[in-house]
Amino acid sequence: MYPSRTAYSDSLNFFGDQSPGELVARFGSPLYVYNEAVLRRRCRDMKNLARVPGFVACYSTKANGNPSLLRIIREEGLIADAMSPGEMLMLRLAGFSREQICYVSNNVSARELELASVEAAHVSVDSLSQLESFGRLRPGLSVMLRVNPGIGAGHHAKVVTAGKDTKFGISPDDFAQMRDILRRHDLRLVGINQHVGSLFMDAAPFLEAAAWLLDTARDFPGIRLIDFGGGFGIPYRKYEGEKPLDLEELGAKFTALLAGYRKETGYDGQFIIEPGRYVTAECAILLGTVHAVKNNGPTRYVGTDLGFTILARPMMYDSFHDVELYPADDTRRPNMVQTVVGNICESGDILAKDRELPEAREGDLVGVLDAGAYGMAMSSNYNQRLRPAEVLVGGDAQARLIRRRDSLEDLQAVYPDHAPDPSAEA
Repeated sequence: MYPSRTAYSDSLNFFGDQSPGELVARFGSPLYVYNEAVLRRRCRDMKNLARVPGFVACYSTKANGNPSLLRIIREEGLIADAMSPGEMLMLRLAGFSREQICYVSNNVSARELELASVEAAHVSVDSLSQLESFGRLRPGLSVMLRVNPGIGAGHHAKVVTAGKDTKFGISPDDFAQMRDILRRHDLRLVGINQHVGSLFMDAAPFLEAAAWLLDTARDFPGIRLIDFGGGFGIPYRKYEGEKPLDLEELGAKFTALLAGYRKETGYDGQFIIEPGRYVTAECAILLGTVHAVKNNGPTRYVGTDLGFTILARPMMYDSFHDVELYPADDTRRPNMVQTVVGNICESGDILAKDRELPEAREGDLVGVLDAGAYGMAMSSNYNQRLRPAEVLVGGDAQARLIRRRDSLEDLQAVYPDHAPDPSAEA
């Protein structure tokens, strides 16, 4: 048998009753393909992470805001956080109630804070300035505060969200001034939250920060929500045998920490985590088409329609994604080192560098694993490229469209002087 690069998707029957080629023929390329069974399993992993009263998982909508996926996440018992009016809209379209939404602000306008106070049960602010704004707008209401534990974690400097070198959170040094603002505006502090960073595979920094937050919570009697943030990582290097985050060990230590705090303090409010990536990353494979191959010096380039407008993570964070190859024919292919690139006019448009894959040829399909988090959510129309469609393979193994592909008319519609006339005949 010639070398295969489909073992992972085959093991999950990821594409259900259709092949990657059939999906592309039906829905076009590029194409985000989601698997409902995988998504539901990951929701349950997070929902059951800690076995203590009051524990709840709050999905971070920024990872993927497709309403069809959000609906599944809600059905699995997760609540959600939002960071923009658009994310709140998507959550409401998916059936989340106001009581199931927490709004987490970062340098937003007074108008947006006012909207959030209506659309979300809880509003979290992460600076003294934003706390002042909220107090002027909504005196007497409840509010949450994002605090900075001084402990950061993550796979890249750009995703570390705590410590001295980030823009997030209120420092403990500012707590006295923060209390003064709360008093002046008669604001009720109902919760505190933090986030140390994204994609940790070692639980130690998260647990250290969680212990710090619980210790900090002792200084705020009467709070009802303690939110530890997220950042739970997934193994992106599956074909290298990378091990997943040890949720059993993490869950046991986290449960003990929370249970000890409840017993010691009598706290009977909620404990919250904010998983985003962990919930949706592994439920998607991004399909694309090989349109050109060439050698420049010693490098063999595989040119695809998967530019960084479709998946930005490799360009932004030097992120690694495993790649599968689905040959257009059954000819034997030798393995060789190849660099998979996209169709954007930038030297940084590299999807996968120096990967050993079966020889790619024009007309083959490639699949990018673990593309469900910060994939479609970060896509753009740079180079005036169209964003792809999204499909969901449901429990019946059938694929259905959950977001249509952009059209050239969509690009044109945002320019008033050149928008298509809706009354004109097609």
